[in-house]
Order: sequence, then structure tokens, then C-alpha cells
Amino acid sequence: MSQGISRRAVLLGAAAVAATAGPLASATQAAAAERAARAAKTPKVLVIGLDGAMIRRIKDADAPNLDALMAAGVTAPSSIYTNPMAPTLSGPGWATLITGVWPDKHKVVNNEFTGNAFAAYPDFLTRIETARPALKTYAVCSWNPLTDQVFSAKVDERVSTPSAEYDTGTTSRAVAKVKTDVDAVFVHLDNVDHAGHDHGNASQEYLDALHGVDTQVGQIVAAVTSRATYGNEDWLIMITADHGHTATGGHGGDSWDERQTFLIATGAGLPAGVTRYDVKMPDVAVSALHHLGVTVSPSWNLDGRPVQQSAPDAFDALRGSLQKRVDETGIGADVLGFTHVAPSGWSVDNTKMGTGGITEWRGWSFTTDEFWTKAEKGQQRELNVRARNVFAVCDGDEWTDKTFTGTFDSTLVSPKFTVTPGQAATLSYTTYYRHEAPQKAEVLVAYGNAAPVAVKTYTADTSSRVEKLTLQVPAGATTAQVRFRYTGGNNWYWTIDGVTITA
Repeated sequence: MSQGISRRAVLLGAAAVAATAGPLASATQAAAAERAARAAKTPKVLVIGLDGAMIRRIKDADAPNLDALMAAGVTAPSSIYTNPMAPTLSGPGWATLITGVWPDKHKVVNNEFTGNAFAAYPDFLTRIETARPALKTYAVCSWNPLTDQVFSAKVDERVSTPSAEYDTGTTSRAVAKVKTDVDAVFVHLDNVDHAGHDHGNASQEYLDALHGVDTQVGQIVAAVTSRATYGNEDWLIMITADHGHTATGGHGGDSWDERQTFLIATGAGLPAGVTRYDVKMPDVAVSALHHLGVTVSPSWNLDGRPVQQSAPDAFDALRGSLQKRVDETGIGADVLGFTHVAPSGWSVDNTKMGTGGITEWRGWSFTTDEFWTKAEKGQQRELNVRARNVFAVCDGDEWTDKTFTGTFDSTLVSPKFTVTPGQAATLSYTTYYRHEAPQKAEVLVAYGNAAPVAVKTYTADTSSRVEKLTLQVPAGATTAQVRFRYTGGNNWYWTIDGVTITA
């Protein structure tokens, strides 16, 4: 195991320098570094799914192989949806990881995969076969519905491990396959999930199951690194999970533990020993496609982006300055998760904002999924799935949970973006909005020194999405500045992330 992962000389080349230069290193630099690190190598992909595994418990377990992978690459904890988008079950989880889209697109909400939209959003191995049919693809799964129903017949080889062989059989088949002429491999191991159901994530049995699967991961990765051609190959190895477990056992609900997943990724272009918070579940499929040179068409409408190309926004730079709770009680006392201090170039106008209320949510706040969703479960904050890392939120519902006066009226103001006079531009941002009258959310744009004009108004529930608004820049205007104004009271909320203006 250690022999294969020790290729840090590859990882710590130009790509690692760019990736560790700071949270705002440009995507262009990262892409160039990635290409340099991968030059003249044959790309290959190995994805290993550990059903029901939790990254914080892996760190508590005796798991030397997974620890070595984390030390050699990127570790990215993340969280997922809950109802009404989908319960935290294996079916929706694996469908999201394998297709590269969230459940509101692939439509899987149970373990039977009824009503799925796999025809529109096929698995990543099928996309590889469609784009590059000469590549050899392979899937082997202990949970047979994945190979029976999710991966399509286009995949070169799909193996549903007999139940009597379970993870031992899946591992031996995976080891044998990766020693052959193969390009993309998906492996599903199930025993950690069984331990979670029977004993809970707080049990020694769960840790023992993690130790067991760690040994199996080590065997599979050792088979990769022992290939005679390994020195001329560029392997992207990704370890992930579909959901977490409660302390006492089980999943499907909206608790923080049940909503947990992660990605461990190693390969050329990825820095060693780095923790990232911008990676989401659909990135696994897209990262595999990207690594194998399959161009992801915008028409596919995928939600993922390559883990190899980190693209932090201005809000993400605030992670190091986030504070602990002040008035909230449902959030852990040690959880760092909010600030009212805007990032460089941004500002918040609270001149019309009421007084009092819950400190954390007075006006626009910059926060994380953990902090915001723990403020109040069961009110669909968990459906803000397309925001990444740190995002901006107005939450009138939470603000009014403490004595206040006036109304909620706060405006988030962007820097001035450079635009071309008289030409069209595109304003893009990720948003999620839950409505209750008389609440209102407005997007306004000011060109040059002119007064801002409304370009979008939200007066009804809007699911998590990436908005793309076409702007017609007036003649003579060279800048455009965006304002996000939220007004209301004891109503609901609005989130904003990833704001850009492009020609």
C-alpha cells in the first residue's frame, strides 16, 4: 500500500504548488498545473464506495490504508439532502454519486429506484462508454441493485457479488480486475453499513467494520500500484460513501450524522494532506469523466465539477474567520460557522434593518451548511445542496426567534464587475429561496454610477439551482454591481453563493 501512495513527487509538483497557494488560486492556474502533472501518462480511474461509512469515525478507527490515502491526497467531508428532496437512503445516495446530479434530477427517492431518470442522467461508466467506447469499464458491487439497475448494459462488465461471498467476494474480484487491462472501475463494499444498522456509529463493532474495509481497500489499491504498467499510468483513486448513520444505528432521517458523506481523492494534480470543504457528492462522477478526458457537455446538466479543479469564490475565503454561536442553542458550542464581516470587495447594507433578534442572523450572514442547518432542523434548510463551502444567507425565520423591533431588510452588495459597454453579459449565482408573504427577494444591478435596477424578483419557493441571468449592458457602462435585497420578518430564508458576471 505505502509503496503505491508514496508517489508524492508526482503530487507535489506544479499542481500542488498552485493548489496550496491560497484559497483564491485561480482555476486557470490549477488547470495548467493539473495538465503538467498528468503529461504523458495513461489516465485510469478507481472509485471505491464504502456504504454507510463516516469520515470522522474512519479517523477514530484503526484504518492505516485510508489514513495513507488521506495523507497522500484530498479529504473532503460534505453533507447531503434530506426529505422532501430524498431520504438519506442508499438508493438516492449512490444514484447521486454515480450519475453526477442531485435527487431532484435523477429522481431516485428509495432503494427500489422506481421513477428514476437514468435515461436522462446515466451512470458515469455509461457516459465513458458512450464517449470513448474503446475504454474498458467494470463495476462490482456487494449491494446488487447498483449493478443490476443503476449501471447500464453499456458498461463492459457488471458483477453482482453473490450474497454468500459478500464483501470478500467483491474485493477478490476487484483485485483481480484491476490487475488486467481496465480503465475505469467502480467497487461497492457493504459491511460498514450493516454494522451501522446493527450497532450504530458509536459502537466498537462499527469501528471494527471500518478496520475490515480498510484492509480490503488496501488490497485493491495495492493491486493497482503493483501493475507492471503503473509507472506509466495516472490513476485517480476516489473513496466515498452514500450516507452516514446515527449513533444508535440506522439512517434515512435528517440528523447531521445521517447526512454525512465524504470524498478521499488521490492522483496527479491533487495536493497531499489537504482538507477541502467545496466538494459535493455529484463531483465523484464528474471527476472521473474529467480524468479520462471525457468532455462534460453543458447539455448534460450535471451538478458536479471536477475535484481536480478547485474554484473557490470570495465567500469561501471567510472560512478561517467564522465564529461560534452567540444566541443559537441547537448548534454545538465549538462549531465555527458564521460571520457578518463580508469578504474583500463585498459589503452588507443594514441601514434599514430592524434591531435585536438572533445575533447570528441579523442581516446577511456568511455561514456553512453545518451551522445553518443545525440552527433548525426540519424546515428544509438541508435542501440548499448546490451551495458550496461558505455561502450567504438571510434568515428572517431564525432572526425573529428572539425579541426584535422593525423588519428584516438587508442588502448584500457585490464588488464592481468589469463589463463591455453595449454588450450582453451573464450574471450567474447559486440560490435557494423559501417564500412566505410578505417576504421578497430582489436582485438588482447598477451599471456604472447609475441607480440599480431590478433584474430578478423571487415571490415563490425556488429550489436550489444555479441562476443565469442575461444582462444588457448600456452603452458607456464599464462596470456592473449586484445587490441582493431581502425584506420580510418572521418568514423564511434566501441563500446566495458563487456570484459571477461574465461576457
